[in-house]
Amino acid sequence: MTTRFDVYAVGNALVDLEYRVEDSVLQQLGVEKGVMTLAEADAQARLLSVLDTQHSREKQACGGSAANSIIAASAFGSRCFYSCKVANDSLGDFYRQDLLAAGVSTNLKDQRPDGVSGTCVVMVTPDSERTMNTYLGITADVSSDELDLEALRASRWLYIEGYLSTSESARAAVALARQEARAAGAKIALTFSDPAMVQYFQPQLRELLGDGVDLLFCNEWEAKAFANSDDLDVALTALRAVAQTGVLTRGAEGAWAWTQHAILELPAIPTKAIDTLGAGDSVAGAVLHGLSQGWTLEQSTRLALKTASAVVSQYGPRLALSQYRELLEASA
Repeated sequence: MTTRFDVYAVGNALVDLEYRVEDSVLQQLGVEKGVMTLAEADAQARLLSVLDTQHSREKQACGGSAANSIIAASAFGSRCFYSCKVANDSLGDFYRQDLLAAGVSTNLKDQRPDGVSGTCVVMVTPDSERTMNTYLGITADVSSDELDLEALRASRWLYIEGYLSTSESARAAVALARQEARAAGAKIALTFSDPAMVQYFQPQLRELLGDGVDLLFCNEWEAKAFANSDDLDVALTALRAVAQTGVLTRGAEGAWAWTQHAILELPAIPTKAIDTLGAGDSVAGAVLHGLSQGWTLEQSTRLALKTASAVVSQYGPRLALSQYRELLEASA
């Protein structure tokens, strides 16, 4: 089959709602700093009520880990498809339109199931750390029904979001997507997405990994949790056992990019970080774009580090389209 898409991704569809807060607000709300916490509908509603009363909403965008990555890849020029699930409500309408405006093809239609679309409340503290409370809503039921197998079979890469490990139906969808991707000759990439996924859902995350992936994304905390070791070299050995290539991000220390034969230690691009939301997602999007266009892993990761540096220097998980183009031109 003729390749129509560079990257086909599947993940949770969440509308990101972002706020700037002080650490004292997190303490007042009883929210654990720096991680993603799953919330029930009533708890999310109470949280939003407090935040909207005391703080202005900085940004609203269609989000979710894989969505942020796929939008970045699309902005760089990759042909992208995103499978996900939102409800037939106003947030679902917003999500679909925002995705299409970003140039990403999707399974989402004008008419969608009744229910409530998922939201991710992002609270950014003065140290630029982001804390997330997520109400999955209808995206908790994402399943094989949301897959577009024709589009998947016509893609170079399948990209899987680690957050899907929390849902049995989503894990079944990933198993089917992996099977179809392998049969079609597509490569498979996966992101751990969040330390909480590795800490609390590692058996399910390993189910998403299956017999291994071609490309893996994680940060150093996720890597250490995955290997159950504080030694980063030990963690890297564990990662290389399940992924032929990968990128391990280390914040201000840059990134390690590995293959079966080499480890590249690449420096970060210095910047003043004000919001780390979407940094790891942007790394994945840039690397997937580069590799799908025939770039080397080193070239792709250098573009990714430039992109992450730009993303953390502003609020929100992604850049303006013109910024992606400038980064691409500078990397040519």
